[in-house]
Amino acid sequence: MNVLLRRSFLLASLIVLGTALFQTFGAAPDPASRPNIVVILADDMGLGDVSGLNPKSAWQTPAIDRLIREGRAFTDAHSASGVCSPSRYTLLTGRYSWRGRLKSGVLHGYDPSLIETNRLTLPGFLRQQGYATAMVGKWHLGLDWVRTGTKVDEVDFAKPFSGGPTVHGFDRFFGISASLDMPPYVYLQQDRSTSVPNERIASSPGMRMWREGWIGPDFRHEEVHPRFRQEALDWIRERAHPADRKPFFLYLPLASPHTPILPTEGFAGRTRTTAYGDFVAQVDATVGDLLGALDRQGIATNTIVVFTTDNGFAPVADMAALRRLGHDPTGGYRGHKADLFEGGHRVPFIARWPGRIAPGSRCDRTVGHVDLIATFAELLRAPLPPDAAEDSVSLLPQLLKGDSGRGGRESLVHQSSNGSFAIRQGRWKLLFTPDSGGWSLPKPGSPESKLLPALQLYDLASDPTESINVWQEHPKEVDRLGRRMASLVVNGRTTPGPSQPIRWPAEWLQLRPLEPWGASVETRQRVIDAAVGAATERGWRAVDTIVGEPVLENGRWQIGLERRPPTPGGHARVTVSGEGKVLRYQGGK
Repeated sequence: MNVLLRRSFLLASLIVLGTALFQTFGAAPDPASRPNIVVILADDMGLGDVSGLNPKSAWQTPAIDRLIREGRAFTDAHSASGVCSPSRYTLLTGRYSWRGRLKSGVLHGYDPSLIETNRLTLPGFLRQQGYATAMVGKWHLGLDWVRTGTKVDEVDFAKPFSGGPTVHGFDRFFGISASLDMPPYVYLQQDRSTSVPNERIASSPGMRMWREGWIGPDFRHEEVHPRFRQEALDWIRERAHPADRKPFFLYLPLASPHTPILPTEGFAGRTRTTAYGDFVAQVDATVGDLLGALDRQGIATNTIVVFTTDNGFAPVADMAALRRLGHDPTGGYRGHKADLFEGGHRVPFIARWPGRIAPGSRCDRTVGHVDLIATFAELLRAPLPPDAAEDSVSLLPQLLKGDSGRGGRESLVHQSSNGSFAIRQGRWKLLFTPDSGGWSLPKPGSPESKLLPALQLYDLASDPTESINVWQEHPKEVDRLGRRMASLVVNGRTTPGPSQPIRWPAEWLQLRPLEPWGASVETRQRVIDAAVGAATERGWRAVDTIVGEPVLENGRWQIGLERRPPTPGGHARVTVSGEGKVLRYQGGK
């Protein structure tokens, strides 16, 4: 073949390859046409609190219903936990929070930062892709305050804190440190308080509950929601037509309708139901104001809007009173905030992108907040590094095509307020606890819970209210899900890729039920000791041995070992059973 023919053949090949890549991935995104992204996260609001998802709702949510009409509603969407902090960590990192230090419960306003220093976050990733990023609202992921004493609230409010939103990917931040019922009651802007607290406020009871603590002179609880609304609208107006042509990402984690339940003038009494119903109406009106701002600025068609909530309905909002009105805030599911049952973490999840997402559509596939970062990474055709978003699976195909979209999530892990686990795969859901794991009956540690089976298996296809435990009838499903859960814990990730480290405490009680499948602190240490012991029998010194992250597959552990300093033949791979028996040794002697 002469030079001319070779060049012609090469050119034709490149054209064919380029056409194939274009058909597979689409054209490379134009920096000026990348969609803006708005994620609205309501606080303690149930699936049944959205009238478009609950025909028997006691009130109407016209703005959120508009999103449903103009976008896609996901009917099987989940927060990562039944409570606040772990849900927010997972949404922003694409990694289950229990892989880090928070094994149960939530943080408070003075707790240190939860997100690890070098961890890539959703805003950090989007900023790498050229986005301007902003957060307005409730952080609840810890801050590293400058401390002045040993008491929890002895901090210097005049000095900047670290570990906050601006350290983790946000260009702009205005908000509060934790829930609106947790001190300190100060506004935060960028990396400092807007004022220094000069008095302490007494606690408030009931649905208007907040805890006693420091409060700033410019802070009033009832003004927080309106302030967040205005700050978000100001950001949209500022970034609608910027000189730098950067698209924007707005994360709006509202502190409402969480306690204190404080609908303001114009909303109090509007629904003729309860104060909680009025507060939901105020949340909905804020959603409507944001949609109106996008319309007025002419940027609605190039903006993805996601509305969801951080967990299920909180019983402090008086579920009994709502049910007397015929309103079920859980949407018919069992449990509520804090629980492993569906009412604790099955949440509204609605996405709109005019011209790309079919209006009035729905998707019944299982998805989670954890999937947002992988979704936007696929949208922008920007690969995530192997040590980031380890549990995030792109739902872009489902976002654009619904149930017919390719791929999707194979399984999903749930966690309750006390740190108990459940795993969902298709129609099956296995709870590794005999109780709710949260606040509903049967409560953890209660006398009735001690009489129940240690595991709960539900077939959500035939029993969506989780009323019949079928663990005895389906032992193969129990074993399969137990093995899957154990591997997800030990391997440090859900997605394909190298095993990632997680934080193993000296004791992890919530993993005890996974002992039969090998995922426990004790089993892990037994396996590591066996692998290192096998190496020392071959002349290695334990103190000179670096142990890699173990991998668990089909009940067998794979552990990589490395000598230090590096030497020829100083690598080994050991296969060990959960009982600590070395099954295979490959590598250096």
